[in-house]
Amino acid sequence: MKAFDFPGRKSIALLLDPDKTKGDSLKHILKIAEECRTDFILAGGSLTFNKMDFLIESIKQLSSIPVILFPGNLLQLTLKADAILLLSLISGRNPELLIGNHVIAAPHLKDIKEKLISVGYILISCGNKTSVEYISQTEAIPSDKPEIAIATALAGEMLGLQMIYLEAGSGAVNPVPVNVVKAVRENISIPLAVGGGIKNTMDVKEFFKAGANLIVLGNGVENNPALLTAACKIRDEFRIN
Repeated sequence: MKAFDFPGRKSIALLLDPDKTKGDSLKHILKIAEECRTDFILAGGSLTFNKMDFLIESIKQLSSIPVILFPGNLLQLTLKADAILLLSLISGRNPELLIGNHVIAAPHLKDIKEKLISVGYILISCGNKTSVEYISQTEAIPSDKPEIAIATALAGEMLGLQMIYLEAGSGAVNPVPVNVVKAVRENISIPLAVGGGIKNTMDVKEFFKAGANLIVLGNGVENNPALLTAACKIRDEFRIN
């Protein structure tokens, strides 16, 4: 069993990219994360190759927050994280990201099964083509087609995945529409995470109201670190209520 409950109750995760966060900037953002009691640190990025071990080691030296690997490719695989998101890109039809990479990784992960969290990763089109769409060579689900997102999430749950992650993509113009989050939440029973394009506290509040268990903040915090503190305050309000 993992030593922490992921995602458990309403939670906030900070996504750190090794290519963008290092040195003093890493120390600064982790200080803020500790002060506002951020629940989890996700480590990952679309283009990162051999820097993951160093990032995770650095985080662990500076923080007590659980670190979860959010791998963008096989070269990011490391056993140093507290847990690993085993992502299956179920919104696309790229066989390597549905099962191919998992087959390659399985022999390396078989002894740490307790660290694995299987996730149905669903891309939602939110205004522009994002890095993850380009790298994964898949099309996102149109944001005005919640019925497709619902069916995809249901299929993921029926296949035994432990969590659904609705992703607008790094650098997305807009976050996942709230009505899509609400529709998916009403149709699945497993935890629901939302990330990408979240730039303000209203997004955080609306996603929690719509039923998200976990909200992932990345670029929004890079540009405005105060967003992390504000998001954690909103999380606390929802936990009390």
